[in-house]
Amino acid sequence: MSKGNRGRDRSAAKRIVEQQNAAERRRRVTIWTSVGVVAVLVIAGLIGWGVVANQDNSTASTPSVAVDEGTAFAVGSGPVTVDIYEDFMCPICHEFEKQTGPTIAQMVTDKKVTVRYHPVSILDRASNGTKYSTRSAGAAAAAAVDGKFLEYHNVLFENQPAEGSDGLDDAKLIELGKSVGLGDSFATAVNDKTYDSWVTKSTETFASRGYNGTPTIVVNGKQVTGPNETLPTTEIFTQAVTAAAG
Repeated sequence: MSKGNRGRDRSAAKRIVEQQNAAERRRRVTIWTSVGVVAVLVIAGLIGWGVVANQDNSTASTPSVAVDEGTAFAVGSGPVTVDIYEDFMCPICHEFEKQTGPTIAQMVTDKKVTVRYHPVSILDRASNGTKYSTRSAGAAAAAAVDGKFLEYHNVLFENQPAEGSDGLDDAKLIELGKSVGLGDSFATAVNDKTYDSWVTKSTETFASRGYNGTPTIVVNGKQVTGPNETLPTTEIFTQAVTAAAG
């Protein structure tokens, strides 16, 4: 091979190497650019999710008739305030309603107490993914807006599903509403889950107040329990109201 040919070969080889190096540099730039884009998209997605999650609570539709920082529904006009935190799937809540509910109703009639009912959803985990506690509490909120909270509250406990079951479906919740005189606006709110986000927010407030179980009964700001933090008897509850009344 002549010297000229060898020189041309070396030049060609050099160009090939330079082209390969340039291609490698472009490949690296492309890879890191892609990684950067993916990272930006992931971060943006996480930020977006966080914003949406916050909006879910911040834009929760608070029932127009709710009291106590928008967490409860008041019944009665007596001087002693009774707060009752309940989950509509909680069997002990049902027990308390059967045991002491008639006494509370009489106290309301006698204008001795103002009862503030706080529906919460701590037992969503006990309804096989249907979120019955949230849905029933949201339905109760819709009933309150339409002026039928106590009637609907009572019919929910009368038809309480077993803890660990799927709970009642929305059609049944609407049917129970119709049985106490609720109509189309109530049905729409249940189907649209208008107050479900509000239930979540109210349950968070319940926890922030240091409570973690239902029913929680509070008389003029003081929690009332039976011995060893058991469910208070009607007698214990009545004594607490009498003491609060002075």
